[in-house]
Amino acid sequence: MNILDDLEWRGLIADCTDLAELRTRLNTGRVTLYCGFDPTADSLHVGHLVPLICLRRFQNAGNVPVAVAGGATGSVGDPSGKSAERNLLTKDQIAANVAAVGPQLARLLDFQVVPNTAKLVDNASWTDGVSFIDFLRDIGKHFTVNQMIAKESVRARMEDREVGISFTEFSYMLLQAFDFYVLARDLNCTLQIGGSDQWGNITMGIDLIRKKLGKPAFGLTLPLITKSDGTKFGKTESGAVWLDPKKTSPYRFYQFWVNVDDRDVVRYLKLFTFIGRDEVEALAVQHSADPGKRVAHRALAKAMTELIHGEATTQEVIRASEVLFTGSSLDGLSEETFNDVVGEVPTRRMELAAVAGAGMPVVDLFVASGLCPSKGQARKDLEGGGLYLNNVRLSETGRCATTADLLFGKHLLLRKGKRNYVVMSAA
Repeated sequence: MNILDDLEWRGLIADCTDLAELRTRLNTGRVTLYCGFDPTADSLHVGHLVPLICLRRFQNAGNVPVAVAGGATGSVGDPSGKSAERNLLTKDQIAANVAAVGPQLARLLDFQVVPNTAKLVDNASWTDGVSFIDFLRDIGKHFTVNQMIAKESVRARMEDREVGISFTEFSYMLLQAFDFYVLARDLNCTLQIGGSDQWGNITMGIDLIRKKLGKPAFGLTLPLITKSDGTKFGKTESGAVWLDPKKTSPYRFYQFWVNVDDRDVVRYLKLFTFIGRDEVEALAVQHSADPGKRVAHRALAKAMTELIHGEATTQEVIRASEVLFTGSSLDGLSEETFNDVVGEVPTRRMELAAVAGAGMPVVDLFVASGLCPSKGQARKDLEGGGLYLNNVRLSETGRCATTADLLFGKHLLLRKGKRNYVVMSAA
């Protein structure tokens, strides 16, 4: 399938400056394209994924992707989609953020393949040496204020008299246009992609290339992702879903995808994964027939977690998920992954001495956990086969939990029935 045909099927084309001509260019040779991101944090989040994965889609089709870190533009702040001025970061903060996201980009793009090797560049490398006067003379003179205030990102802020827009953010589009021009001049980059809120910034760059280099360039925007319930994509109760495992654990990352709305799952399979059309359509049929089996959800979560965190880590988090949702064995589960499980269920403290020596009767343990209201009820539940210690069904009412049962020397995982868990943690 042609790359543009694939993007259209996936619902990834919001707008394009000249789709027919771009199709011709892609069919007749290799194209260099770029997408920029401003390093406003020390990690990318799932909101960055659509354009960055799209770069990889173009690379897989034989084209050359360029990821531009906004060391310069990040110092200014893009007003697009923002109702207020951004807080400006220091140069040291921006440099640290650029360094932090580099390894994340290396998971999304191929920096080894030949000849269409991916490139990562920082736009500070070509702006730091340009004086303000030179920039105004060489770049600013090619644009009118009329053009700039006609852009939606600027006009919306100008119409808000309380907030307004600073000259700093007003100038952002000129910096982004300068990026496209430099990349066209130095790397023969002829295509810029970005979210649909970037349309105005992208077309400014195309105009600049035409005026200064006398050659055509293209812009392709991707839809801004929303959720069917109207809430913002990529946000949870605990905040943004980050790609850095220290900020969002792989387990929670997996859970984010496996718990997407039933109405969104097939659309997200198209937008975010590299799963082919036949398989996606087969998953869609299975999902429509029985959403409760969550086959499409698990395929989405597995694909995304493997993409960001690798296959081995993904297998670990799938096992952790199975611990809670299918009661699977804990054998071989790492402490790090088990700690993610602990974060998902109620935890109660207990004295280590309680399970020392002969140990603590399990009926007492289940009462202490709150899973059973009394010892009598605990015995009935146990005799009925409904109580589990470390996901192993208990069968002896006289059984005691000892230090030998402790997971990683400090935890006992108690379960009543299929889904009622409590972790008892030794102090």
